[in-house]
Amino acid sequence: MRGGGEYGPRWHQAALREHRHRAYEDFAAVARDLVTRGVTDPAHLGAQGGSNGGLLVGNMLTGYPELFGAIVCQVPLLDMRRYSHLLAGASWMAEYGDPDDPQQWEYLRTFSPYHLFDPAADYPPVLFTTSTRDDRVHPGHARKMAAKMLAAGKDVLSFENIEGGHGGAATNAQAAFMQALAFEFLWQRLG
Repeated sequence: MRGGGEYGPRWHQAALREHRHRAYEDFAAVARDLVTRGVTDPAHLGAQGGSNGGLLVGNMLTGYPELFGAIVCQVPLLDMRRYSHLLAGASWMAEYGDPDDPQQWEYLRTFSPYHLFDPAADYPPVLFTTSTRDDRVHPGHARKMAAKMLAAGKDVLSFENIEGGHGGAATNAQAAFMQALAFEFLWQRLG
């Protein structure tokens, strides 16, 4: 997501704040390329991400639903209107922007999955996972999005571990369970 340093700091900085959409366009382009090259097709292509990666796959869900057969969205950031008021959210404003500033909210809303959700649209099946004790991304992001999608009759599963902080698991056994849950979901939905 333009953060690994492979192409230097400018490449990363070119996808911050009002240019954040570039990171999502990059990921969607890779998904399209996998289909174009015949590696897979959308019905068999899944995406999985957590934390900032949860925001990424949340944007795949709401912005590019036709590209994926299933999405696993873990400890996600999804409500960009409220993120800065929840837990560590205020510390990320340099990356995303300030949703309380009306001008910045105008671009933030373009990558806020919670606000982009359309009850009439078709979406791939999604699994949300979170942790009650997450001290970085509030579990309310996953809870609210799952509730909104369920109310619209979408194919949604949700799991909330009561331990584990931002990693979603407090022990190796819990971490293994969370991974198995994600893999089983993808296996069933993409099979």
